[in-house]
Amino acid sequence: MTTRAVGPEVLRYTAFSSDPGGGNPAGVVLDAGGMDDEAMLAVAARLGYSESAFLTPGQGERAYRIRYFSPKAEVSFCGHATVAAALALAERIGPGEVVFATPAGDVPVEVRAAGADGEVRATLTSVEPYVEEVDGADLAEALAALDWPAGDLDPAFPPRIAFAGARHLVLAAATRARLADLDYDFARLETLMHRLDLTTVQLVWRESATVFHVRDPFPVGGVVEDPATGAAAAAFGAYAREFGLVPDDAVLTLRQGEDLGRPGELTVTLRAGDPRVRVGGAGARIGGGAEGSY
Repeated sequence: MTTRAVGPEVLRYTAFSSDPGGGNPAGVVLDAGGMDDEAMLAVAARLGYSESAFLTPGQGERAYRIRYFSPKAEVSFCGHATVAAALALAERIGPGEVVFATPAGDVPVEVRAAGADGEVRATLTSVEPYVEEVDGADLAEALAALDWPAGDLDPAFPPRIAFAGARHLVLAAATRARLADLDYDFARLETLMHRLDLTTVQLVWRESATVFHVRDPFPVGGVVEDPATGAAAAAFGAYAREFGLVPDDAVLTLRQGEDLGRPGELTVTLRAGDPRVRVGGAGARIGGGAEGSY
């Protein structure tokens, strides 16, 4: 009889919801030192989540190197998997700040101890963001792939590509009904996103001055839609500030996942004089133990 080698534990957490059935689930491997790229990709594909996070020790106390894999490829930065990894670490080393060396740059995450309501929250601080123009022909192709008429866009929100660790095309719907009606050409949008180096398309509808509903198609990761997207939330915060849609000092609420039956809530904080964007939310462990080994 042969014995199969046992690899690191694969933990599962949801981010941006205190309910394991809400938010965005992620796999987390806290000790990925013995895993190569193929093994990490295999774990991500087996789990089928938008992304999974793989950690190794970094330089200094409470510092870690982190990599992110979707079911199809490595991703430069992923907000919800960052939050999930910080929550997993907090259960083992206690709340406080951890610093992740991501492929996009260093990202600190502050985990707050559970309050009277038992909720644990984590807030990441993005790398420095930027916003850039999108070519008219590329915009037309994106709208064609989404089957969204240009007239259904909100004219107050100019289409742009925004970055806060990963690139996202920001498009704003004029109505909640337009945002709810998402049935896109997967292959066509995937092709465009690869060409423009986009991680998701950030689809937005403004409910009020500080409350937005968002959805994120993610075909380049092999996922039709991401349930809660921290990287896109950070990029959107930078975008909204760039165009004066919100004050330089602002706290925004992004609601995501409702159309998927996995509601989550992301808090986006902007601070005057600091170009970085903070994205926070609750989280929860999924299940009572590890998912298994690779």
